Amino acid sequence: MKKILVKDILNICNAKLFCGDINLSCNSFSNNTKKIKKGDIYIGIKGNNFDGNKFFNEAFKNGAKACILEKKSFNEEDFDKNEFKDKTIILVDNSIESLQKIAEYKRSLYDIPVIAVTGSVGKTSTKDIIASVLSNNYNVLKTEGNYNNHIGLPLTILKLKNHDIMVLEMGMNNLGEIHLLSKIAKPTIAVITNIGTAHIGNLGSRENILKAKLEIIDFMDENGVLIINNDNDLLHNNLDNIKNKVNVITIGIENNSDFMANNIKLNNFGSKFKIQNNIINLKIGGYPFIYNTLVAYSIGKYLKMKEQNIIKGIEKFELSSNRMEKIINKKGVTIINDTYNASYDSVINAIDLIDKSNNKRKILLLADILELGKFSKEIHSKIGNYIINKNIDYVILVGNEVKYIKNILEKNDFNNVYLFSKEEETYEFLNNFLKEGDIILIKGSHAMNLINIVNYLKK
Repeated sequence: MKKILVKDILNICNAKLFCGDINLSCNSFSNNTKKIKKGDIYIGIKGNNFDGNKFFNEAFKNGAKACILEKKSFNEEDFDKNEFKDKTIILVDNSIESLQKIAEYKRSLYDIPVIAVTGSVGKTSTKDIIASVLSNNYNVLKTEGNYNNHIGLPLTILKLKNHDIMVLEMGMNNLGEIHLLSKIAKPTIAVITNIGTAHIGNLGSRENILKAKLEIIDFMDENGVLIINNDNDLLHNNLDNIKNKVNVITIGIENNSDFMANNIKLNNFGSKFKIQNNIINLKIGGYPFIYNTLVAYSIGKYLKMKEQNIIKGIEKFELSSNRMEKIINKKGVTIINDTYNASYDSVINAIDLIDKSNNKRKILLLADILELGKFSKEIHSKIGNYIINKNIDYVILVGNEVKYIKNILEKNDFNNVYLFSKEEETYEFLNNFLKEGDIILIKGSHAMNLINIVNYLKK
């Protein structure tokens, strides 16, 4: 394990040592006083609703041996030198920037493969299946939960200990954000799952989304490689330009690619297909997860793993919570919990999945897709037009923007549609409406709180 000392942090961050040991070893970091462990280094971060720099006393009492705090938020009079005389406090100008600098420094101490995953849809599941494959050969550190931003990614890197490989998820809302994450992580292998419409309200066009995602290669050296979905229209159409910037491996089903899936057989919640004459049995249905599998397979091959270990990792893979989670409640209703988040592409994929089910009644419960800006009407209307041509019996809508879905459905004589303004308004309706043998897929942007509906229906 590569050590970082307090004196390294002072140098990296141009920081001041208020008190404590300049040679103290800093091996693990946390920004959450409630989850802090004995010996952790606490980093106080100022959020929108509270200032984490003010909680250093709680951090020390819960086991922290040092705190990194912003000078402007630290009041010397609040610190009890008698109670915490063996503790260390480092004062910095900006704790978030310092967190990023420390993580970038720690990354520089490790000569290991670093895999970074971005894309409009499927980042988390792709990251997880890659980690599942690599764990058969390596000690893997991967992004947990939604730690994919300018705070979460550095915190993940700071967990590096005796790991052989790291798999990081990179999210973004605007141009320049993945550039920063790439500077910190210095990926050796990068993945772009697709270019869709997520965050198009901020970025203005899919072309700008592509530009933002390609920032993932900004700090990749000449030996690095980018893996892209060659069936995605924008990635496919810009393939030659991308190849001029970086080494590329392509994956696909339709367009000729380096790694392809064929002989595909789908069922409701699983799939069977071939990659390079290897038969793959996946416990999850739908084409998106075949693409994710192709990415993981290609990385395994690139790192010269044995095929049997790659396939074993693929077939043991399971989705994270709230992603296509299948639940059968006491009433005999099948609930598909896909409430983690939503974009146009992921909603379409979810509709395709339920369309293929064999249940008595197929019900979609969709909430607003947020952050679409001026494109909201167009994208929600497209979802309405897509539903018309599918075998869906009822559509339940929650929110404001979904009214555009309702308008399209009713214009096309699809009248089994119900609109609610908030998720809690659906409870009584759903309790009376759902019957044994139904399948209901629940999906919308995370902020729409649809997980509350799932928890209600699970009872």
